[in-house]
Amino acid sequence: MSTFQLSQVNVFSTDPLSGNPVAVIHGAKGLSDAQMFALARWTNLSETTFLLPPTNLLADYQLRIFSPGGELPFAGHPTLGSCHAWLCAGGKTKNSDVVIQQCKAGLVNIRKHNSLLEFSAPPLKRTGLLDDDTLLKISTALSLAPSDIIHHQWVDNGPGWCAVMLGSAQQVLDIKPNWAALEPLNLGVVGPHDPNFEANLEVRAFVGSGGYEDPVTGSLNASLAQWLMGAGLIKSPYIAAQGTILQREGRVHLRKDNDNIWVGGHVVEVIRGKIAV
Repeated sequence: MSTFQLSQVNVFSTDPLSGNPVAVIHGAKGLSDAQMFALARWTNLSETTFLLPPTNLLADYQLRIFSPGGELPFAGHPTLGSCHAWLCAGGKTKNSDVVIQQCKAGLVNIRKHNSLLEFSAPPLKRTGLLDDDTLLKISTALSLAPSDIIHHQWVDNGPGWCAVMLGSAQQVLDIKPNWAALEPLNLGVVGPHDPNFEANLEVRAFVGSGGYEDPVTGSLNASLAQWLMGAGLIKSPYIAAQGTILQREGRVHLRKDNDNIWVGGHVVEVIRGKIAV
């Protein structure tokens, strides 16, 4: 049995009991793929990550990301949470301005911006309007009239996200999904808040392939920002609220810097210890 350093950090909130947690295993070179997958099932968090030496000379570390259902090429809140844990454990960057993470999706740039950590949104793998059959499936699963959906788009940056925009944040909060009808779509739903609210948009992430709602989703917010800013539907910078219905209120900070979309949030360490495997 081997012992590894373990961090559990909370992302997209300063409250350790809100936002979205991720478990981070340090120095995970001795773990097999099967052990990583088993650990992800055991923690039962949306993601568990494993810090490894990089194989790309440009990268500062390599990250493997597992959900209880398998390995992911990229995920947003595990990226920020794992970078925070790596830095807290004494990680040193090759470039003083940016941390370069190697993952299955390629190299991801991460940097500090004021009190936030932020990552550069990866390129979209699929864009374009949703087809009529997909829109009908979504409106049926969410008990929406077709006219309730005012904009829609494929926003897939790896997990297969598609997205719809409704007329208000309250419409988003009122949704009660029919999971069986939504399967296998992974769907983001977004709606604008009143101007006096602290966040500009309300976001919900429905993972139809797993039948659950994700509390605060970095990858989805990254691709939503690429769509919404690119289409002129919202201006940079803006704040997205997510996790409200789940009582896991998170705040995701989105901004455009030259041609890049940066996705930021607060990260706090909640648990530090050792795990024997």
